[in-house]
Amino acid sequence: MYNYEVILYWSDIDNAFIAEVPELPGCMADGKTRLEAIQNVEVIISEWIEIAKEDGEEIPVPKGKLIYA
Repeated sequence: MYNYEVILYWSDIDNAFIAEVPELPGCMADGKTRLEAIQNVEVIISEWIEIAKEDGEEIPVPKGKLIYA
């Protein structure tokens, strides 16, 4: 499990909860419930990091919301 900030909100367009990780560009997941969206985004975070490592990209250090304050 990683300690990245996750922003969770409802999307009428998708008719689902959306979980976004601002520190990892393009990293997001959805779910029918808040819990499902959070569980799904944990999987996507792991996959995002795995792909970034394979591509030789730098992995951002989790900083939480302080960087956005």
